[in-house]
Formats: sequence, structure tokens, C-alpha cells
Amino acid sequence: MSNIQEKELILVVDDTATNLEIISHLLKHTGFEVITAMDGEKALQLVQERQPDLILLDVMMPRVDGFETCEKLKLNPETSDIPVIFMTAIVDTESKVKGLSLGAVDYIIKPFQDQEVLARIKTHLQLRNLTKTLETRVAERTAALSQALKDLQESQIQLIQKEKMSALGNLVAGVAHEINNPVGFIAGNLQPAINYIHDLFHIIDLYQKQYPEYVPEIHEEIAAIDLDYIRSDLPNLISSMKEGVQRIRNISTSLRNFSRADSASKTPCNIHDGIDTTIMILRHRLKASPNRPDIQVIREFSNLPLIECFSGQMNQVFMNLLANAIDALEESNSGRSLDEIQANPNQIKIKTSLTEDHTNVVIRIQDNGVGMSNETQNKIFDHLFTTKSVGQGTGLGLSIARQIIVEKHGGTLEVNSVPGQGSEFVIIMPIKAEFED
Repeated sequence: MSNIQEKELILVVDDTATNLEIISHLLKHTGFEVITAMDGEKALQLVQERQPDLILLDVMMPRVDGFETCEKLKLNPETSDIPVIFMTAIVDTESKVKGLSLGAVDYIIKPFQDQEVLARIKTHLQLRNLTKTLETRVAERTAALSQALKDLQESQIQLIQKEKMSALGNLVAGVAHEINNPVGFIAGNLQPAINYIHDLFHIIDLYQKQYPEYVPEIHEEIAAIDLDYIRSDLPNLISSMKEGVQRIRNISTSLRNFSRADSASKTPCNIHDGIDTTIMILRHRLKASPNRPDIQVIREFSNLPLIECFSGQMNQVFMNLLANAIDALEESNSGRSLDEIQANPNQIKIKTSLTEDHTNVVIRIQDNGVGMSNETQNKIFDHLFTTKSVGQGTGLGLSIARQIIVEKHGGTLEVNSVPGQGSEFVIIMPIKAEFED
């Protein structure tokens, strides 16, 4: 790149050739590049072809005078910031005020005084350069502040996310621990109970063998309790107890897994397990209430491979999207009768699939709730934006969800919605980890 500084370009407009020659000679001798025009129309044409750094403009010209030329220059956004200095022999105040009101920066009175002309030109060129420099610095500072604000918001989101997951993890771990203790007692005592029952049945069998005589009172009691049925049904009861204990243990494990601390790198996870666990945790909100029947959850799961991801963070995304879907359905029920709701049941559809190239998984979570306007859809992922009442929403949930999907997993999170018909959130993310955060 050349280190030679470009000469500043000045356009001189005057309908007198002698004036053009005198002023041009002075400016060129001083080191400026000069172009000339003898009327306003030609001047406007030259400005469109190449913008000068400053314009010396005669006031009195045929057809398009200096005032009209200046006005047209200032009305054009591309030329409005070019400084215009009027050249005139008219010295009345009214003309000066008119020129300045049209956007001119100064006046030069004819006949010209060389040093005055050069001083005024250099002053306004310096002012223009300072303005440009200031605008550049302001733009750079604004960009730096915008980036700093974005970084601060992202740091805030990450901090809130970690705090939420930590608090939830501690709560869930405590609940799981409290569940595991009594469940452990039950599980540990089931086998001894089975052994005791077998021993008691064995004693009964020995008594019946050693004392075969008919005793009416004993015979009646055996018939009353249906001893044969008890013999056949007790193993089923014990088996049901074992199954119940195992289900409670599975729930406890799911609770711990839902918000467990993620490792430093992504690990292969079953996305469906995360969705099912989230649904289980939200089960109390899906159950029927006096005002509505159950919210139907329809799963359409494809055969997916294990996905490399931060499972705890993904579960947080599922929790947020499903909880929002439930909120939208409950809002849609406002003003509807039970019969109306039953005629058009509340539904949440969860569908998973692979992209055609089998490199990405697609997760769709759709509800038939209130839906969103285009304006809301455009803002839904913005930091601190919420449609909920004060105290009911922070405006961080979807912002955190998008950050997890986009920045942590290299995927996308989009929304499709129609007011009154419902919303669909679509997650697309790679099966294999593209990068580590």
C-alpha cells in the first residue's frame, strides 16, 4: 500500500472564468487537488462522480444559483456532510443568514484575500477530519461497548445457568437420598420376609401332615382366609413390591441424572432418556385438574444413536421448553369450558428424527396452546425478554436454552408459531461433537 498521502480535493464553482483561474492557481500551488465547474448543474454532476473534501461555491450564478445548489447538496445524504463555503461580493446580513441556514459553513468575500481563503479552507478541512475521526472513534467505542455488553450478558446467563443447575442438583440429590434410605429398608427386608413366609407355610404343612384329624374351627378359619389362594398370591404380592421398589429406585436415579454435573467434555447420551426423565419430573403439571383433563404427551421417537452432548445441560433445555409448552396450554384454557377443552385436548407432541445425511438429530417440541405473534417470535430468545407477568418469568430461560444448543453444542434452536394454534420449537444438533466448549 502506498504511503503517499492523497491530496485533498476541492471543488470550485464560479461562473466567471477569471475567478476560477485565480482561486484554482492558489489552491494547486498550496498543494490541493482542484476541480472546477461554471454552474450549479455541472457542480452537482461532478460531486456525484467524485466527492470533494470541500466546495467553494459562488452565490450568484445563472439557472441554478449557489443557494439552490447548496440546498440540493445538503438534502442528499451522500453529500450532506461536505463543507460548503460560499464566495460572494454580497455582504448583506440577510444573504449570509440564508446561506448558513441552508448548511454552508462559512463565507469568503470577493475580491479574495489569499491568506484568508487558505486559512478558512484549512480550518474547515481540519474540522471535517476531526469530525470523521470522532465518528470513527465513537463507532469503535460503541462497538466495543456493545461487545462488552454481549459478553456481560453471556457471562450472566452462564452464571445463572450454573447456579440454577447447582441448586437443582443439590435439591434433587437430597430428595434422592431421602428416598433411597426407606427404599433400601424395604428392599433389604423383602427377601427375609419371603423366607419367613416359606417357613410359616412349611410349619402349616407339617401340622396338616401330623394332625390330619378334622377340626371344625380350624377348617372354618382355613376356608375363611382361603389358604390356597394366599399360597398362590403371596409370591405375586412380593413380586409387585419388588417391582415397586425398583421403579422408585429408577425414579431416584433419573432425578440424580437429570441435573448431574457435566464432565469437562461431551459424553454419549440417550436423548430419549433425558426427555422421558424431564416428562416424569413434570408429571404433576401434566395430570388432570378440576379445570381440565390430563395434558396428553405424544412421543414419536425415531431410532437414534447416542448423541455426544452435555446431558445435564440438554435436560435443562428440555425442562424449559416443556414447562413453557405447559404454560402456553394453561393460558389457552383461560375462558374455555371443560367440554371445549375435551373437544380439543391439550397436547404436547415430541418428535425426534435424523437429518437425511444422518449427521444431525432433530428434536421437535410442539404444543397446541396460545401461540405467538411474529413480533414475539422475533424477541423470544432475547436476553431478559418474557411474555409472563411480573414475578412469573425472568426472560432468561429461552436465552439460556439457545446458548446451550448453539454455543455449547454447535446446533440451532428455532421457533415456529401461529397465534391461537400453538408453537413448535425445533432443535437441530450434531450427533458427534464438533467442538468442546
